[in-house]
Amino acid sequence: MDQAQQLRNIIKQKNQSSDPPARVITITSGKGGVGKSNVAVNLAVQLRKMGKRVLILDADFGLANVEVMFGIMPKYNMSDVIFRGRQVGDIITEGPMDIKFVSGGSGISEMNNLTREQLTFLLQSLKELDTMADIILIDTGAGISDNVMELVVASPEVVIVSTPEPSSLTDSYSLLKALHRDPNFRKDTSSVKVISNRVLTVEDGNAVFEKLNSVVGQFLSGSLTYLGVIPQDRAIERAVRQQMPVSISNPDARSSRAFAVLADNLVNNKSYQPKVRNGLIQIISNILNKRL
Repeated sequence: MDQAQQLRNIIKQKNQSSDPPARVITITSGKGGVGKSNVAVNLAVQLRKMGKRVLILDADFGLANVEVMFGIMPKYNMSDVIFRGRQVGDIITEGPMDIKFVSGGSGISEMNNLTREQLTFLLQSLKELDTMADIILIDTGAGISDNVMELVVASPEVVIVSTPEPSSLTDSYSLLKALHRDPNFRKDTSSVKVISNRVLTVEDGNAVFEKLNSVVGQFLSGSLTYLGVIPQDRAIERAVRQQMPVSISNPDARSSRAFAVLADNLVNNKSYQPKVRNGLIQIISNILNKRL
């Protein structure tokens, strides 16, 4: 059995115990700095508000951001399992609202260069997390490194975070291309969703999805699902400085409400339907967009 198939079997864990396995959602991006970890922690908060038991697996090895977002310093992290013989129960940290998370270790260089054997051992060790949560969010590193792609290819449900910036769109497509061209990727059983982050308008967010979905359909014979948008919001910037998810520090903020919609779409397997502006303003906007 090849490496990716082993990882896929570990992550899916379908019908292998009397308890139903957790739903695993891998959150990734084609480049850093697009707000991926912010998406992960705020989705966790909103899912927790819906009554779900949530655990975040911070797989951005060596550059863990979840602990920073929560303002909590874990006693142990995943490197302690691989290199120091700690048990999985030792490395689970409790965050706000009883959200649990496992840190990949911040500033630990050895976590950046895991071999496939070490990654497999780690995931084998983490299998018991399946019984501790209804939903496990895996926050990967950015880009298309071997470790990131192993996780993404093996995951039955992937969420890609992109912004309207051309570089973000290009890197998101590079990730999607690497995913679809991997011989172990099963497009018939895997779900790939898109979140448009830091958008000024609904139309900008919709354009992000349409561009990615179009090239995936045209060149990779695949399709994407649109999960929704997160508006550009200063409340998020303030929350990051406070080391508290905006969904907790400012639950009425525009971004917090958007995260609530995303969580509802995830739980109920809904596709986002953007609101289309009507009237003269839409006609003018269309004309100007064609001229730009």
